[in-house]
Amino acid sequence: MSLPVLVLVSVGCVHVWVLSQLCAGNLYIAELDHCFSHLMVASNLTPSGLSTFIFNGVPGLEAAHNWISVPVSMSYIISLLGNFTVLFVVGKEQTLHKPMFLLLCMLSLTDIGMSICVAPKALCIFWFRSKGITVDGCLTQMCFLNVVIAMQSAVLVTMALDSYVAICDPLRYATILTNARIAKLGLVGLIRAVLLILPMPLLLQRLPFCANRIISHTYCEHIAVVKISCGDTRVNRTYGLVITLVTFGLELTLIGLSYGLIIRSILRISFKKAHGKALNTCTAHNCVMLMSYTPYLFTALTHRFGQGIAAHVHILLANLYLLVPPMLNPVIYGVNTKELREKVGKYTCRM
Repeated sequence: MSLPVLVLVSVGCVHVWVLSQLCAGNLYIAELDHCFSHLMVASNLTPSGLSTFIFNGVPGLEAAHNWISVPVSMSYIISLLGNFTVLFVVGKEQTLHKPMFLLLCMLSLTDIGMSICVAPKALCIFWFRSKGITVDGCLTQMCFLNVVIAMQSAVLVTMALDSYVAICDPLRYATILTNARIAKLGLVGLIRAVLLILPMPLLLQRLPFCANRIISHTYCEHIAVVKISCGDTRVNRTYGLVITLVTFGLELTLIGLSYGLIIRSILRISFKKAHGKALNTCTAHNCVMLMSYTPYLFTALTHRFGQGIAAHVHILLANLYLLVPPMLNPVIYGVNTKELREKVGKYTCRM
């Protein structure tokens, strides 16, 4: 009569024990208890490459996930339609091939990237309860999303420079900001974003993750992933905080300086018509910057220091930051930019 074969898998190797006799039961039971204890400890701490993360959606509001999915899906659809419309119209119209509209196309590309990176997975969580993601997939999403955010920030700084030159030095605008120069600035911004963000997933890859791999979020936010690691995360936390404060702080300073000089120039203009045109140029940029920077800094800092804020409030704001601006940016620029508004109206009437 054949006896059972017990296969025990431990970290790095496979042990096959054949129990040929049951008469020495006490000895074998003791050995089995020791082996299972060893396996439990090993499985509790595994390399990040062998694990899978589980998204928790919006903690505390699991019953309302279907309702939450409605504004998420609507903002996603509107964002794609609006930004692809901007890209299509600017691409088709030769008269719009100017630095300002080239920057607007860059902004639309970053908006599309943010929406595609976040919304589909969030909707899978809300609709199909598909909450799993591999570590490689999570790190890829994190890297791509943060590169897009950093790139968008660089575009906003360049747009502030564009506004400054257009208002403060309009006679030299055509020579200072050419299409080729804007394209080069965009490439520099992309390279800078990649170099700044790439260390984040690389530093996370070296960390071990515990058995509890539940991420209380709808996407792989950097600090949310760091929090579920069992290793020493001081380097990861410090690097993330430095990137947030130094990089975005420097960009906000440059933007503030640009608009300070713009306001000074506007106050010196004596013609009311020129006053209104200059202010109208700045209004759209200011709205976009407020929508982009304020929620980002809030979510980045509260994830680290806002212990008293409810988890679902933080998660909802983090999602709004990534979904609402991409939806509203084309609308804001479409309303405030006469040339773009007219061209969009022309193509809309043809349909």
